[in-house]
Amino acid sequence: MELWSKEVWGIIARVALMLLSSSGAARGGAGGWSPLSSDPYQWLEVDLGGRTRITAVATQGRYGSSDWLTSYQLMFSDSGHNWKQYRQEDSIGSPLTCVVLHPEGGPSRSSLWCHKKDMSTCLQALPGNTNADSVVQHKLQHPVIARHVRLLPLDWNPHGRIGLRLETYGCSYDSDVVSLDGRSSLLFRSSPGPRRTPAASLSLAFKTPRNSGTLVQAEGRSEHSLTLQLQGGRLLLLLPKGRRPVSLGSLLDDQHWHHVSVELRGDGLNLTVDSSSLWVRLPPRLAHWDHAQVSVGAGRGLASRGHFRGCVENLVYNGLNLVQLAEKKDQRVTVQGDVTFSCAEPVSVAMTFTSAQSFLRLPLATEAPTTEASVGLHFRTWNEAGLLLTFDLPQREGVVWLYLSGARLHLQIHKAGRAPLELSAGSALNDGQWHSMELVSRRGHLSVAVDGGEGATAHASPPFLIAVGGQLFLGGCPAEGSRRLCMNPFEAFQGCMRLLTVHNQPLDLIPVQQALMGNYSHLQIDMCGILDRCSQSHCEHGGSCRQSWSNFHCNCSGTGYGGATCHSSLYEQSCEAYKHRGNTSGYYYIDVDGSGPIGAQLMYCNMTEDHTWTVIQHNNTALTTLRPAPGGGRLSAHFEYASQDDQLAAVIGQSQHCEQELSYHCRKSRLLNTPDGPLLSWWAGGPGDGQVQTYWGGAPPGSQQCSCGLQENCVDPRHSCNCDADRGEWAHDSGLLTHKQTLPVRSLVLGDVHRPGSEGAYRVGPLRCHGDKNVWNAAFFDQETSYLHFPTFHGELSADVSFLFKTSSSSGVFLENLGIRDFLRIELCSSTEVLLSFDVGNGPTEVAMTTAFPLNDDRWHHVRAERNVREASLRLDELPAATREAPADGHIHLQLNSQLFIGGTASRQRGFRGCMRSLRLNGVTLDLEGRAGITPGVQAGCSGHCSSYGSLCQNRGRCVERTSSFSCDCSSSAHSGAFCDREVSASFKSGTSVSYAFNEVIGSSGSSSVSSDLDLRAENLSLSFRSLQSPALLLFVGSSRREYLALLLNQHDMLEVRYRLDSSRAADILRSKVPNLADGHLHAVVLSRRAAAASVQIDQNPKEDFNLTSDVEFNSVRSLVLGRVPDSAELDPELSRLASVGFTGCLSGVLFNSVSPLKAALLHPDTSPVVVTGPLVQSICGSTSADPHAAGTRHHLSGQSGSVGTGQPEVNAIRRDSALIGGVIAVAVFVTASALAVAARLLYRRKATRRRREGKTPKPDDNGGSSEEHKEYFIQEVWTETEPPCFTVKKPAEHRPAEQRASQLLSPVVCRDCTRTPS
Repeated sequence: MELWSKEVWGIIARVALMLLSSSGAARGGAGGWSPLSSDPYQWLEVDLGGRTRITAVATQGRYGSSDWLTSYQLMFSDSGHNWKQYRQEDSIGSPLTCVVLHPEGGPSRSSLWCHKKDMSTCLQALPGNTNADSVVQHKLQHPVIARHVRLLPLDWNPHGRIGLRLETYGCSYDSDVVSLDGRSSLLFRSSPGPRRTPAASLSLAFKTPRNSGTLVQAEGRSEHSLTLQLQGGRLLLLLPKGRRPVSLGSLLDDQHWHHVSVELRGDGLNLTVDSSSLWVRLPPRLAHWDHAQVSVGAGRGLASRGHFRGCVENLVYNGLNLVQLAEKKDQRVTVQGDVTFSCAEPVSVAMTFTSAQSFLRLPLATEAPTTEASVGLHFRTWNEAGLLLTFDLPQREGVVWLYLSGARLHLQIHKAGRAPLELSAGSALNDGQWHSMELVSRRGHLSVAVDGGEGATAHASPPFLIAVGGQLFLGGCPAEGSRRLCMNPFEAFQGCMRLLTVHNQPLDLIPVQQALMGNYSHLQIDMCGILDRCSQSHCEHGGSCRQSWSNFHCNCSGTGYGGATCHSSLYEQSCEAYKHRGNTSGYYYIDVDGSGPIGAQLMYCNMTEDHTWTVIQHNNTALTTLRPAPGGGRLSAHFEYASQDDQLAAVIGQSQHCEQELSYHCRKSRLLNTPDGPLLSWWAGGPGDGQVQTYWGGAPPGSQQCSCGLQENCVDPRHSCNCDADRGEWAHDSGLLTHKQTLPVRSLVLGDVHRPGSEGAYRVGPLRCHGDKNVWNAAFFDQETSYLHFPTFHGELSADVSFLFKTSSSSGVFLENLGIRDFLRIELCSSTEVLLSFDVGNGPTEVAMTTAFPLNDDRWHHVRAERNVREASLRLDELPAATREAPADGHIHLQLNSQLFIGGTASRQRGFRGCMRSLRLNGVTLDLEGRAGITPGVQAGCSGHCSSYGSLCQNRGRCVERTSSFSCDCSSSAHSGAFCDREVSASFKSGTSVSYAFNEVIGSSGSSSVSSDLDLRAENLSLSFRSLQSPALLLFVGSSRREYLALLLNQHDMLEVRYRLDSSRAADILRSKVPNLADGHLHAVVLSRRAAAASVQIDQNPKEDFNLTSDVEFNSVRSLVLGRVPDSAELDPELSRLASVGFTGCLSGVLFNSVSPLKAALLHPDTSPVVVTGPLVQSICGSTSADPHAAGTRHHLSGQSGSVGTGQPEVNAIRRDSALIGGVIAVAVFVTASALAVAARLLYRRKATRRRREGKTPKPDDNGGSSEEHKEYFIQEVWTETEPPCFTVKKPAEHRPAEQRASQLLSPVVCRDCTRTPS
């Protein structure tokens, strides 16, 4: 209702306080109210004469004085009891005004309801006046319906007194009310005729002191019923069988009016309780109401919670006011039981213990019954612990405590000279519900009952008298100075109490409120101020809420989110983000929208040197044969992905490039087209179920072609696909689908597989995407007056902001958004401090983060800020977060309305100079580059990433700048991978030889170019090896002048370096002192020579220095050989014999100056001057621990058009197992492989130990074998590019030479999807 409408003015409730001065409550003759004592115990209560819709209040100071209020609180009531505080909806409670209350002081002499001591410690403050004459009006956010208004002064002019003129605005409120006593009810029967109503509604208001009971039950046919009932103080909506009930609201048994509506709209119901709403989707058969009768206050059936007791107001069903019909005795409504058409509510004076300083002292009669005594009360709380009451035994011979601990009721009696008596009863008494407690002592028998015995009763028979007399303390004890009167060894109680009885007689608390009896502190009388802080669902993403009296806590376990309200994701938003934290290939949880609604998903990140791939599997990535179905129809396959649709759409949307392999192998099986017939096959892709697509991999959308048709190299020029040639030989059409709008592939339909002789097989690879457009979305601000602006940021309850910045300036504003009073700002205050500041109505709040290092170092720094209803936090880089808690009962809504300014402010002052990138607000990335492209003074993109990320490039890798991102150039490193961190390793057999020629100029391979005539005065050599063979030649570098460098293990399992730099002299032999190197473990060797000075270091052992005597120059270096040396005739006999035997074991990370021969042989064999003879198998044997998630440089199908051949493709049968079965098998295979690895390690150790114990060194025989049989297990990783890694398990073959047995591959490749075989 509009405040200034004619209706408001028609019935305005005015309080003419000028007339009150004659009553004795006001001082002097000036108009207005001014109590005799100006202290925080006063209030003014106004009776409006009837229930009124109150829309606003206005205050003014006392006329012609210095007396006015600066802040106050409002309370409302229908009956003059059971008051309710006015709270704004944008707050959990209030901006805090803390009032310290003291028990001293006498009662007010006013007869105008001006009484003391009814103040809480923290009340919601409304702004008052600044002088005595001006009028300050406060419009209520929503009208309040009440008869009584109470104003409590909180603060006033310090140079005057409390003074007030008050006016309330509103209009009369008429309603139809019925009071039900728990046995009565109304029954409405629909008129005969059609009752189907596709748009229907039910609304009512109710108030009740009970937490259970049936409000409304509408019944029709079996599937058309609806029940509203209370359970545990919450409203339950019960729908037909098979539908789960839904609940809304909390603490609805507080004897205040609550409004309920149920609206049938379209395909669902909208349930509203007070200001909370919930949408319930319904099946089509229930999308209308067909009710024959509606019962009010009573229910039938197993789901009924009994009759309702309380008042119901304005119950309107499909436009009919049922209460009004009942009052008019309409024949459609039947009244059952004692029904009155007014609201008669019981008077129950409750009290609220608001803090740890709360207590109530009540004097009791000194003459208590000697044989019987009892004390009882009702309480409700969220706290697990707190003192309910305590009193002394007669003659102060002991003390009795009744308290909560662990959410159970405990009784403890201490009497001098006797052992303490302890009893306990009940459980889960901190659920916010009303619970009763009664202590009864009768004729030597003592009992403590909870909830009338339903919550359990404890008994005892103490040998002494229990009497309740003297003084009774509830909730706690006074301050320390009064310990002789009351002692509380437990926590104070925070919660509500009511219905206090002593000796079965109720105690009236109104005299306590009027200061006529007892005293108290931090207590609210005649109201229960309990709040359900979990009812608003401030815990996000499925976090569970737990609460105490003053706060709530979110349990985020298992949600994937963290923070005070489970708002912020624990995971990165892309594989690209993981890469730039230094992570290598593996499985990672990806949360594509951060704090948004899309959950995290486990995805595989393949971090190669060129791109960072996100790989999303589906239920069948294997090459699958087609088996004709009965009936001869088309065959179809549907693909279920490991990620949900919204996750897939987000990954595809934020990626720069996505692709998916699609291939078909055929023999007399056409694919797309016949010369004059309809389309034979197609696939569907894209969001949801996908759209039908008529092109194949490698061709553009809509082309109805395959890759060969686009490249004009199909086997039959008359057709656009190889398979459409319809030949009897095997052919295939393969390629990549790269149009993101049509990805991923959802289904595949193949039509030509039923003719005699037709055969086919298909493969749909996993979805692969690279390039995160959000991570590198950046803008450069080159002026302090430049900024970008975006629409208003809406983060009312939860706001998180994250971005990266780099700058050489010492200050500047990163982000600012303003409201009328609220604001949000993040700024660089100095070269070592970042500041988050905001205001949500509680006053400006700041969270600062100070570092020990400069932030203006022109390197990227990561800022993460979050503000929610519990706390504000600020985190910088990997430092611990700085936090600041929000007020427990403060405003919570951040209300902004200006544009969002990035890199500056609305005033164009203190702008930021530098780069910002990857700016996300509540998980949504702002397009800085797009906005910078149209904004003067701001440039799109930022350069200079290597200054921040160059350290990620390892092992001599070189950081290379890119327009967006960076890469590591591993050409000068023996390692590969995104960060040059992956060992390049290979398993050698006795016949394996890798020969690298220096006398040829190397092209554009992965290794450095070397001149054809190479003379060296220095070498740097590093490698790792693993072997059981000794003696053994590890590496040989030869010269055309018969000079050489040889690295070998001698017969004592020790390393030798042999330099022959003068062909006319014997070689220099450098012997290391490190023993037991042929033990099957991985050892690292670093050799360095500068002229005559050489050094060797093995593993972490001290470096050993040597001096050469032959020469200092290594002339005409010709080749480097690993393994068996083919031409060893010119070597001395011992070295020649070792060179001819070869090496059995593992070599890894071989680097000679800038040449990596092993890397050239394995990764660049076609472009490097390297010759490989014998078996050479890449493996992970050079790793200290096998990483099952590591990914290598992988070969991948890239739009090949296919070919014709005679061989059938290697395929598995059609895959019938589900993704779950595949996952279980994958786990089993992985566990088996791990067990084999452990077994291999144990066998290596056992063998090495036996060899050392026997003092024998195996000698190679004439056949290159060994005199001792080896039993060894190797686990080797087989690399493919499109899928996560598979494993090859190598088992020993008996009765073979040792070198062959050690590396013989007998078992097939076992892949994670359990279907792929090695090519």
